[in-house]
Amino acid sequence: KSSVQTIGEEQIQNPYTELLVLKGHQDIVRFLVQIDDCRFASAGDDGIVFLWNAQTGQKLFELHGHTHKITAIAPFSSSDTSEEKNHLILTASADRTVIVWDCSSGRQVQKVSCFHSTVKCLTVLQRLDVWLSGGSELCVWNRELDLLCKTSHLTDAGISALVELPKNCVAAAVGKELIIFRLMASNGGSEDWNVIELKRLSDHQDNILSLVSVNDLTFVTGSHVGELIVWDALDWTKQASECNFWDSSVHSDVQPEIKLSQSPNETSVQHLTSDEE
Repeated sequence: KSSVQTIGEEQIQNPYTELLVLKGHQDIVRFLVQIDDCRFASAGDDGIVFLWNAQTGQKLFELHGHTHKITAIAPFSSSDTSEEKNHLILTASADRTVIVWDCSSGRQVQKVSCFHSTVKCLTVLQRLDVWLSGGSELCVWNRELDLLCKTSHLTDAGISALVELPKNCVAAAVGKELIIFRLMASNGGSEDWNVIELKRLSDHQDNILSLVSVNDLTFVTGSHVGELIVWDALDWTKQASECNFWDSSVHSDVQPEIKLSQSPNETSVQHLTSDEE
């Protein structure tokens, strides 16, 4: 049966307005990332990465290389100055590896297997032409997958999320804490890179699960118990927060799309995204 399914075949009761249902994964899909205007990638607990045509729903490639679930994924465009960029993606897995994939061929370009713990997050700093991996430590890598520098061991639980900040800084979620690091870039070679811890912010009451950059001035964190905190991206001060979410059984007259549960056990911010507006 075709992996592309139109609404109506098995979606009779679906109240939403999907155009296509894309089938292929054998377990929970946890990640979706845009590659370019026409393609995106999906990954999850089956350890497989699928590349899709976003317009037709056609499955372009099925990428096999990890032996455990995917824990992070990030687009990684080449720094080639030619008009046609070489689009790559990075994937991390509970098998303690990171793989670089070529999106045009579906080929595995390179694999890093030197991690001592699971990499839980990946982020690419295009301006510095490096990428970061977050696990029990924060590591900085170049495009050739050389390790430029890393922090000392942070915690066994490790870094759960990363976001780029201005002035060569990154924010890392480590349990309930938000740690601000600064990358000291090298002027030449790979020996002079360093990553320095600047500050620890302990405003959350529970583990931080999600980080998102809104714009150059603002970023937001979300925790397991449903806290949202808005931060200044330049001086890392708290700008706003929301912790008292509504109980739908009490406010029955409120429209469903703006109701949130008041119980900390029922609300968890797992993911945040922004349209930069």
